[in-house]
Amino acid sequence: MLTDIHPKLPMRDKNSTKNFYIKKLGFEEFGNADYDFYLMIQKDRVQLHFFEFKDLNPGENYGQVYFRTDSIEELYQQFLNNNVEIHPNGRLETKHWGQKEFSILDPDNNLLTFGQNAF
Repeated sequence: MLTDIHPKLPMRDKNSTKNFYIKKLGFEEFGNADYDFYLMIQKDRVQLHFFEFKDLNPGENYGQVYFRTDSIEELYQQFLNNNVEIHPNGRLETKHWGQKEFSILDPDNNLLTFGQNAF
């Protein structure tokens, strides 16, 4: 039986990735070991893992994660208050498929979409 999923995304620079997710998005480091080329973070019940890919071309990165939330407006406002840039095509809105969503890009162009059932 499957119990959890922890997406693994590429990162070019561990410090940049760590600062973005911790300082801007409110995640915290997970685990008690600090690996040079690997990062594990969590927020609430969600974990993300990152592997170093120094030669990553952000323009060719198609990493994506969809997060479900039960407080989309609060999360959106929190990100705005932390000066997180909202994706130009991903402003908070209700989609025709019944989800209220918004999207951001991390420093390595991984697309992070946050959604809540609109009904």
